[in-house]
Amino acid sequence: MEVFFGNDFFYDQGSKFVRLEGEESSHCIRVMRHRCPDPVDIIDGEGTLYHCTLFDDNPRSAVAKVLEETPMWGMHPYSLTMAVCPTKNNERFEWFCEKATEMGVDTIVPVIGEHSERKVYKTDRAKRVVLSAAKQSLKGKLPCVEEPQSVSDWVRGGSCDTASLRLIAYCFEDGSSPRQSLSSALDSYLSRNPPSDGSLPSIIILIGPEGDFSPAEASLAMENGYLPVHLGDSRLRTETAALFAVAGVYYRFLMEGDRQQKQ
Repeated sequence: MEVFFGNDFFYDQGSKFVRLEGEESSHCIRVMRHRCPDPVDIIDGEGTLYHCTLFDDNPRSAVAKVLEETPMWGMHPYSLTMAVCPTKNNERFEWFCEKATEMGVDTIVPVIGEHSERKVYKTDRAKRVVLSAAKQSLKGKLPCVEEPQSVSDWVRGGSCDTASLRLIAYCFEDGSSPRQSLSSALDSYLSRNPPSDGSLPSIIILIGPEGDFSPAEASLAMENGYLPVHLGDSRLRTETAALFAVAGVYYRFLMEGDRQQKQ
C-alpha cells in the first residue's frame, strides 16, 4: 500500500478535494506514474486516511477527490513524547526519529543538555524523515518535531502536564533517588491510570546526551515531577536508549491490548 501526504483540502460543488504539493505531487505523478482517475490513498498528518481518486495529474500540484475517510488510522493507544538530546552525529538522531515513528511516537523534542556535544540542531531533515517513516509504516498521524530547547527550559515549562507519567533515564546512582526499571514505572502508572475510552495515557521520557545528564539536570527534573528510571545493565548509546524507551512503551501497550482482548 502506497500512501501520500496532503493537508490542503477544499470543496467544489459539494465534493471534497485534497491537493498534493511539492515533492508529494512529483512523487505521485512522475515517480509512481499515477494518472486520472487512479485510486490514491492520502494521509493528512492528523490521523485520518483518505481514499481518493486522482482528479488532476499535474506533477506540480496534483489534486485528488476524496471518496472515503478513515479516522484514527494507524494510531496507537497512548501519547508519547520523547525529549532526547541530539547526538553528535546527525544521522544517528535521524535514525532514532525514523524508527520511533515506525513504532509509535507523538512528539520528538530535541533538548540540549549541559554535557551535549551538539549545541545546535536544525529540525528540517528530521521532519522529512518522520514524514517518510509515517507513510512507510502506515501511520495517519505525523509526529511533531519541536524546535530545540535546553533541558532545563523543557523540564520547567515544556513538560508541565501533571497528568503525564514523566520519566528521566540516566546512568549514575546518587543514592537519594533509586532508579526503577522502565517496565516497572509503566506497570505502576497503568495500574493507577488504566486506559479508558476517550482518554489516552500520556508519557514523557527524557533521554540524555553521550555524556549523560548532569546531576543538577537530574535533580531539576525530579523536582518537577520526573521519576528516575534505568534501561537495564548495558551502557547504551543515546539513540539506542531513546529507541529502547519507545519500544518499551510500544510493547507494554501491545501486552495491555492482548490482556484486555482475553478478558
